[in-house]
Amino acid sequence: MTSGLITTIVLGVIVIIAIFWIISIYNRLVAFRNRFKNAFSQIDVQLKRRYDLIPNLVETAKTYMSHERETLEAVIAARNQAVASEKVAAAAPDDANAIKQLLGAEGALTGAMGRLFAVMEAYPDLKANQNMMQLSEELTSTENKIAFSRQAFNDSVMRYNTYRESFPPNIFAGMFNFAEAQLFEITDAAEREVPKVSFN
Repeated sequence: MTSGLITTIVLGVIVIIAIFWIISIYNRLVAFRNRFKNAFSQIDVQLKRRYDLIPNLVETAKTYMSHERETLEAVIAARNQAVASEKVAAAAPDDANAIKQLLGAEGALTGAMGRLFAVMEAYPDLKANQNMMQLSEELTSTENKIAFSRQAFNDSVMRYNTYRESFPPNIFAGMFNFAEAQLFEITDAAEREVPKVSFN
């Protein structure tokens, strides 16, 4: 064997190793991105359940709270905005702006629900209504599931972002358009409080 042939073989092996190394980094980025997208789909399921419960809750409350129309309409408006934002985020959970819009809509919905539950305290017959108690229990359960799903999503996003920002994957993440993922976290302290749904 000539030295030129050996050099060519060595360079060929190095190129093949480099190609497999880059493929490995790309595949890990894809795997991490798909994990956080899957984790978002779990949040999505619970949010849809929550959005389905809210109109039933409002309808039940309407019969008792005829003088609180503005509060009830605010809840429905906030719910509709959250549903619209959720659809956009579900279509692209790797779009940081879509997640931010969803977080804003969720914050507004949480605030509206909090006001509704505060007003409902003044209606003892409503609090004693069997349908309202059942809806409240389901909503509480759903809120807990949302919190659990949000934690799983944030863990997946953290792993993805950490790998994406490490060296050398950060070089290839930019080349292959692997953008930073947005955590599903509430930044306003007032919005962090889960609506109280207890009617004891």
